[in-house]
Amino acid sequence: MNDKELLMLLKSDPERGLALTVGQYSAFVYKIAHAKLSDICTREDIEEAVSDIFYILFTNVQSSNIEIQSVRAMLSVIAKRHCINVFHKHSRLPETVGFDELENFIGEDKDTDTELISAIKQLGEPDSSIFVRKYYLGQKNTDIAKELGMNINTLNTRLSRGLRKLRIILEEGL
Repeated sequence: MNDKELLMLLKSDPERGLALTVGQYSAFVYKIAHAKLSDICTREDIEEAVSDIFYILFTNVQSSNIEIQSVRAMLSVIAKRHCINVFHKHSRLPETVGFDELENFIGEDKDTDTELISAIKQLGEPDSSIFVRKYYLGQKNTDIAKELGMNINTLNTRLSRGLRKLRIILEEGL
């Protein structure tokens, strides 16, 4: 089915038109979303973004007086813009463990301290330096970013990913 037929179907029979559009373009939209979001989002987050993209297309076709020429082009634009928004949302809200939580692990047991230090070293540079500065020395993210010559968003992303890796390393060691 070509784009003009899909557009007409989206306007005349929205449910069927949406189902056919999803069937025809889901791989295309998923590829865009995966390329933009795979570094920061889970598979479930990417699938949710894909669903959101089709919903945005659906609402735009239903409520817009703009004549859309190509479903593929419209999906491409919506996907890229939506993925940028999702990326920024996930970048601003990193999964971080507070200093107090990490402090609960440190000092209780020498074996635990050794395991934690070993796990932090396994993260490699610059992640291990970031963790030591943040959780052992209590430095602020902005100060760490300046000292390491790093963008604050990059630092937050490294902390988020590093925490996930650290959690996996520690769970495997148990």
